Amino acid sequence: MYMGRIMELASSKEIVKNPLHPYTEALYSAALEVKPTINKKRVILKGTLPSPINPPRGCRFNTRCYKAKEKCFKETPELREIKNGHYVACHLV
Repeated sequence: MYMGRIMELASSKEIVKNPLHPYTEALYSAALEVKPTINKKRVILKGTLPSPINPPRGCRFNTRCYKAKEKCFKETPELREIKNGHYVACHLV
């Protein structure tokens, strides 16, 4: 969930194994590893943190998303099932 909207919904096992939304990828990359020998790509979020009182038009994560395209700034993505039991609100998935 980001700024009051569900970005991705799946079982915890599926989210860890296959995060699809850029926000989920960033969250997971920030988590400490139980096995520190595993190298994973760290996603560093940049950009402006939007106001929850006045969220941005389109995807609420667009001001910090490293994958955002023009459509992300204009249209709010709907939460849709990408594969069985795995839902994502992203134009890019």
